[in-house]
Amino acid sequence: MQLYPAITKPLLSVQKFCLDNNVYFEFHPFLFYVKDPNTNEVLLSGQSKDGLYTLSKFRSSVPSIPQAYWSPYISASTDLWHRRLGHPTSRIFQFLVSKNKIICKDKRLNFQCQSCPLEKSSCLSLRPTGHKTSAPLELIFSNVWGPAPFFSSDGYHYFVIFVDAHTKYIWYYPLVVKSDVYFVFHQFQTLVKCQFSSKIKSV
Repeated sequence: MQLYPAITKPLLSVQKFCLDNNVYFEFHPFLFYVKDPNTNEVLLSGQSKDGLYTLSKFRSSVPSIPQAYWSPYISASTDLWHRRLGHPTSRIFQFLVSKNKIICKDKRLNFQCQSCPLEKSSCLSLRPTGHKTSAPLELIFSNVWGPAPFFSSDGYHYFVIFVDAHTKYIWYYPLVVKSDVYFVFHQFQTLVKCQFSSKIKSV
């Protein structure tokens, strides 16, 4: 039997740890897992070193499993790890898993995150339209958008915008139904006529 006279770390009783925390150990040649007996979820993990299994960031009083989230090896889903780590790319994520820096419940490393494409998107610059105006309301651009995937708090499902080519002013009108554009345009027409003392010449 090999002795360790120069050991400076406390030894952990596997049986005591299992009884106190209602878990079980799973030992492999180069690493081990602490698992939940009901769900088989990996709660803690460590590697073997110099003939011993080491528990990283070991504390003198081992916390119970509900409080065991101090360990960096807590198992979680791929999507949860992706959010925790600040949305890394798949290549970086696979590198962390391969180095046992994180433990995933599932093996699906190529994931689709809805937030990542939105954060990386950028607004394209608008090309010159060729329309030249010398006064407000000579040319109005308009666009209707919808239906939205969810209703707003006021029950709106669409919106229409009007953009003045000269001033670049933008007017926004929420719509309950798309057919409301006709009535909204008349409201907009009355508003800008009073505001600029002029009529809309082209849309």
